[in-house]
Amino acid sequence: MQTITDNGLETLKSNSHLSFDNKVLEKIAAINAQDIDGLLGMEGSMVDSLAETFNQERQTKGIKAEVGEHQVAIDMNALLEYDADAQAIFDTLCAKLADAIDRMTGLQLVELNLHINDVLTRREWQQTTK
Repeated sequence: MQTITDNGLETLKSNSHLSFDNKVLEKIAAINAQDIDGLLGMEGSMVDSLAETFNQERQTKGIKAEVGEHQVAIDMNALLEYDADAQAIFDTLCAKLADAIDRMTGLQLVELNLHINDVLTRREWQQTTK
């Protein structure tokens, strides 16, 4: 078995490229957002609704990522729980996503836009998800 030298490894790395599909970053964002109290769920567009109708996986509903070579920007549409602190939720989401994206991909989160589409009580939200 051939062993790669430090010089050979550097050559390999300089000639190689690691990239991520937008869907990967959207899924990282979705998984992290699920753990934040006060965010009831993501709210998608008409295209997302059509995808759900055709039984396509839409864990990333309401999330769009634009991935560059070293940076990523994410737009999210969410439902806020009534009486939740939107600014605190946004701050928590920024910190969690920046950390997870850097740790998992090495990319830098340079923009996060969280758009709140609606405010619902937990009971209202549970009724709409039945």
